[in-house]
Amino acid sequence: MKRLRPLAAAFAAWLVLVPGMAFAIDIKQITTPLGIKAWLVEDKSTPVVALSFSFSGGTATDPAGQAGITELMAGLLTDGAGPMDAQAFRQRQESAAASLGFNASLDRLTGSLRVLSASRDEGFELLRLALTEPRFDPDMLNQRRAQTLASLNQAAQRPGSVASRTLMQTLFAGHPYAADPDGTPQGLAAVTPELLKKRVAELLLRNSLVVAAVGDIGEAELARQIDRSFGVLPTGTPPALPPEWVPPTKPRTVVVERPVPQSTAVMALPGIPRDDPEWYAALVMNHILGGGGQQSRLFNEVREKRGLAYSVSSGLRTYKRAALLVMSTGSANERVAEALKVIRAEMARMRTDGVTEAELNDAKTYLTGALALSLDSSGSIAGLLHSMQIDGLSPDHLTRRASLIAAVKLADVRKVAQRLLRDETLTTVVVGKPVGVTPEP
Repeated sequence: MKRLRPLAAAFAAWLVLVPGMAFAIDIKQITTPLGIKAWLVEDKSTPVVALSFSFSGGTATDPAGQAGITELMAGLLTDGAGPMDAQAFRQRQESAAASLGFNASLDRLTGSLRVLSASRDEGFELLRLALTEPRFDPDMLNQRRAQTLASLNQAAQRPGSVASRTLMQTLFAGHPYAADPDGTPQGLAAVTPELLKKRVAELLLRNSLVVAAVGDIGEAELARQIDRSFGVLPTGTPPALPPEWVPPTKPRTVVVERPVPQSTAVMALPGIPRDDPEWYAALVMNHILGGGGQQSRLFNEVREKRGLAYSVSSGLRTYKRAALLVMSTGSANERVAEALKVIRAEMARMRTDGVTEAELNDAKTYLTGALALSLDSSGSIAGLLHSMQIDGLSPDHLTRRASLIAAVKLADVRKVAQRLLRDETLTTVVVGKPVGVTPEP
């Protein structure tokens, strides 16, 4: 069993037991001399500093004709910077015991740094170089481009990837969220070092930065290091948000033929925004429906009782301009229609009958403790603090989270089920050679 570090263990206890705990984790909000705001949890028990940060603008804002450039750029930021080529940059990270990485989501460019506190000067200097002096050497660009193209080709052969991509293309047709974050062969082919530098200038803006830090570092020192790494970035206007999404108003079923013995199915409904007052009722409902693994209704009805699938689950997804509730499963071509029928029946049962008192209590207990168990490192805690800022939550939200979950009532779950689990908005994608599944345009 993984052993929690002192801070992680304290966080876990705090999240589960608040408000009964006699102590609290101190989340400090700091503002650097250059005006950059950050959240900090100081922890002297482990000689590590973890940073989680992001900038506005993700793959959904890829310029026309350059699909994939943001994801490609994220990978290349650590492939050489300043006077160091890719190999030298990696060696400097290793010698400093630092780990630096970037990724791109639909809405944001994200990054993380983890470094021993004894070598934090070196770690933050590498971060500064990656942000301000990326090299984008042609050989590394070609290597990363080839890797992405190979990944796209492999994804086109995997039924699960095809189902996921087809679902996004169907739900968001005409919207930027429909585009593959990894891009297209044509878009990737158009990317040059000059275009990558232009994309850096568009996205890496000091005034769109969100940052959180955890570890062996004080307020003044963190402010100094943040100003050193991020302070030289320009300010400007971040890329415009994608347009509002118009959810579907009629059911649709898409079948993608593939010569495989088992079909992969994904089903999606319009979900619920993170700041919606019914968020925690939806979280509880989803846990009971399919988010709770082997304890969920879908797992019990689809796999345990009928043996229709090896796995089945549901989950909530939130984006800046959309929210989804997505269910997924895989079943033999001859039985996938029955699996889909059972899932729809469970949606109707949840909508009509709600959940039981025992299910509600079990879900509350799990959800109250699950977040705590996921916080097993300084990096994971920094990631949580960062995501809270992105979601517009206040530092004291962690104190209130357990009571918000505890306040969910049976009627609340039934109400949100009636709101979300509507057959008339259900989009279904099946990849394989499904028997008995009829496409609905």
